[in-house]
Parts: sequence; C-alpha cells; structure tokens
Amino acid sequence: MLRGLKLLSIIFLLAAFFHSAVAEESKKSLDLAIDGYGLSIGNSKNFTGLRINFRDRGVERINRINLTLWRPKDNDDAVYHGISLGLTAVGGGALKGISIGGLGVGAKKELSGVSAGLLGVGSGGNISGIAIGGLGAGAGGSISGLVIGGLGAGAGGDINGVCIGGLGAGASGNITGLAIGLLGVGSGGSIKGITIGGMGAGASANISGFTVGLLGIGAGKNLTGINIGGIGVGAGGELKGITICGIGAGSPSIKGLTIAGFGIGGEKIKGITLAIGMVKVEKEGRLTGFSASAFNFNKGRQNGISIGIVNYAVHLNGIQIGLINYVKNNPRGLKILPLINLHFD
Repeated sequence: MLRGLKLLSIIFLLAAFFHSAVAEESKKSLDLAIDGYGLSIGNSKNFTGLRINFRDRGVERINRINLTLWRPKDNDDAVYHGISLGLTAVGGGALKGISIGGLGVGAKKELSGVSAGLLGVGSGGNISGIAIGGLGAGAGGSISGLVIGGLGAGAGGDINGVCIGGLGAGASGNITGLAIGLLGVGSGGSIKGITIGGMGAGASANISGFTVGLLGIGAGKNLTGINIGGIGVGAGGELKGITICGIGAGSPSIKGLTIAGFGIGGEKIKGITLAIGMVKVEKEGRLTGFSASAFNFNKGRQNGISIGIVNYAVHLNGIQIGLINYVKNNPRGLKILPLINLHFD
C-alpha cells in the first residue's frame, strides 16, 4: 500500500513537472483552487497553496509551498512567502520563509528566514535569519542572524549576529556579535563582540570585546577588551584592556595589562606593562604604573616602578630597579646608579 502511494506520488510529480515545463513556455498554468487556495501546475503568476513548476518566470507573488526544477528566469520582482524548494536554484525579488536550492538561493531585494544552497546563498539587499552557503554567503546590504559560508561570508552593510566564513568574514560596515574567519575577519567600520581570525582581525574604526588573531589584530581607532595576537596588536587611537601578543604591541595610548614577547611602545602608557625586550615611551610621553623588560626606555615621564636590565627615564617620579639605572632629572652624581635609582617630585 505504502509503495503504491510512493510510486503514485512520483508519477504525479513527474507529470506535474512535465506539464509545467510546457506551461512555462506558453506562460500558462493549470490551477485547481477553491477560494484562492489549492494546487497550481505551471507558471502561475499569483497563487496560494501548493505550486509546482518547471521554471519560474515573471512571477509576482506565491504563498505557501513552491517547487521548481530549473533555475528561474526574468524573476527579479517575484515575492515568495512560505517554503521554496528548487532542484537547481531558488530565486526572486524577495524570499521569505524557508528557501532551499540544490545549487543556490538568490534574492534581488530581500532574503529572510532559513535559506541554504550547495554553492551559495546571496541577496542584493539584506539577509535576516539563517543563511548557509556551501561556498559562500553574502548580502549587498546588511546581515542579521546566523550566516555561514564554506569559503566566505560578507555584507556590503552591517553584520549583526553570528557570521562564519571558512576563509574569511567581513563587512563594509560594522560587525556586532560573533565573527569567525579561518584567514581573517575585517570590517570597514567597527567590530564589537567575539572575533576570531585565523590569520588576523582588523577594523577601520574600533574593536571591542574578545579578539583573537593568529598573526595580529589592528584597529584604526580604539581597541578595547581582551586582545590576543600571535605576532602583534596595534591601535591607531587607544589600546585598552588585556593585551597579549607574541612580538609587539603599540598604540599612542595604552591602558591595562599589556604583555608582549619582545616590545611595547606608546606615547601614554598606564597600567602593568611586561615585555621581554623593551618598553618604550615616546618623547613627552608618560608611563604610569609598573613596567618590566630588559630595557625600559622612557623618553618622557615615568610615574611608578620599572624593573629591567637597563632603565632610562628623562623624568622619574618613582623607582628604577636594574643593573643600570639612568634618571636625567636627578642631580649630578645620581643620574646613573647601579641596582636602584629613584626620584620623587
């Protein structure tokens, strides 16, 4: 009995697709509907119910369930609301609901709900909901929700939610939420949340939250939160929070706990600063707190304690501990001292 029903269903679908293929060329359809609801076979323009077609062309609005065999053509103004399934592809002006294409899913204006395509998922406008593309997922506008692209995921606008790209994830605007890219994560605006870039993470403006970059992390303005860079971490404005990097960290302003494998440099440094090689403060700059490195090179003012092999300060208000300690604002005879040097304003 069940086998018979399955066979009958297959025969019905094949017959429906064959009829719709012929109907698509004649721009006609066979509609079996009561009060606007029912079954449509062919290229109906407007319908509510179950619609089966070989290829959609010039569709206006379809509600409920739409099944197609071939990729759409001249269908940029179509609106689909419900479930859209395409053996090769699903496409239209706006797709709302569940959209699954064997190869891909594409919307000219809007893609919302759940969408998935073996090759990719894309929208010329915004994407909202869950979008998964085997190779890539992208929007010309903004993305909100969960977006996964096997190679990459990106938006021409903002990204809000979870964005995962096998190679990279990026947005021309801001990224807020969780962003992961095997090679990197980038933003033309700001990044806020959890950011993990296999090679690096960067933003033209600010980065805040928890950020990891295998090679490095960079922000054109401020970098705030917990920052871990395999090689380096840098900010054009202020670096604030907990920063750990393999080689170096630098910013005009540094605040918090900063640890580097080799060196740390800035104009204004405040907090705890630890580096194996050197901590450097630029001319007329200021270091406030505690610093430890082989060479503490302060060309400005030091308020606090420095420990190293060599300590150098133009103006000291605190203590130096090391083999050689130089304090320029000390009296003659006390400028260079071994083991310890100090000066208090």
